[in-house]
Amino acid sequence: MRVKHFLFMLLIVVILSACGGSATETITPPTAVPTITPQPTATMIPTPSTPLAILVLPADMDKVTSDQYQKTVYDLAQQSGFRFQIRNALSPTDLADPTLKVVIVLPPDPGIASLAPSAPSVQFLAVNIPNLTAGGNLSVLAGDTQVELPAFLAGYVAAMITDEYHIGMVIPKDNVDAQRAFNAFNNGKTYYCGLCRTFYISEIGYPTYIEVPADEATSNYGGYANVLINDRKVYALYIYPSLANADFLSYVGTQGVMLFGTSMPDPRPGGWVMTIRPDTIKAIQTAWPNLISGQGGQNVQSPLGIADVDTSLLTPGKLRLAQETLDSLLAGRILTSTP
Repeated sequence: MRVKHFLFMLLIVVILSACGGSATETITPPTAVPTITPQPTATMIPTPSTPLAILVLPADMDKVTSDQYQKTVYDLAQQSGFRFQIRNALSPTDLADPTLKVVIVLPPDPGIASLAPSAPSVQFLAVNIPNLTAGGNLSVLAGDTQVELPAFLAGYVAAMITDEYHIGMVIPKDNVDAQRAFNAFNNGKTYYCGLCRTFYISEIGYPTYIEVPADEATSNYGGYANVLINDRKVYALYIYPSLANADFLSYVGTQGVMLFGTSMPDPRPGGWVMTIRPDTIKAIQTAWPNLISGQGGQNVQSPLGIADVDTSLLTPGKLRLAQETLDSLLAGRILTSTP
């Protein structure tokens, strides 16, 4: 009997143990993953010993052009770890700073020919200041002397946008450079349109030109242009740079023709398509590595650029073709002396 009671009690204990709650589980929180905070990009903090570049600009320069020069030299200075300052004039006191390494000067001339030798550790770049000779620590970016490249491009674009290729030039008489320019102008037209076949047969071969005698008064230049416009039915004119004074260009702009040139007067003449001018900004960018490395005495050539475009006359697609042609001219892939 006692054995039965014992077994019965043991059975109750086993049942109660089986029905009991499970043991409490301990939940370990996940280990936190450390975050990595990116380090800020290192920036140059100028110090008194940081090399210095100075840009000298005239105080009366128009704001757009002034801002463009300032941004160009500022960007170059930042990329090279230089400080950058602007002056409206340059004096011997400015050159006394021992950290000064580069000075870029635009007209008017502050007397750069005498200032440069007084600071032999500084490289100077004179931009479009006449009557300077490169040498020593003075590099010179002179006005562009190319006559064939702008004439070729003018002929190319004029043929592109002019009905029946009625294009022409006004050139100085008995001037060899001007004759080379007209040849390049003709080759530019031919490069664009080949034989340039026209619907109407004309006794006048295009492009055509007229020569202005060296002793002719500038006030009479308009009469020569009128021969091309009225008698020879020219619709687009390229004026040779030595003849392209502001009054002459303004007069031609009233005659209903399209105009090309290497310098656009202010106010803008009527019919002005584009300017084919030296790209001073690119020239400064090209000269900069030599300046900061101490290689002076360079004659810096400005590449040509297209500016002052009238998009109603030269649409974006045609402008792209003009730019591609100019790039090929500058790279030597197109020769101005042959179509």
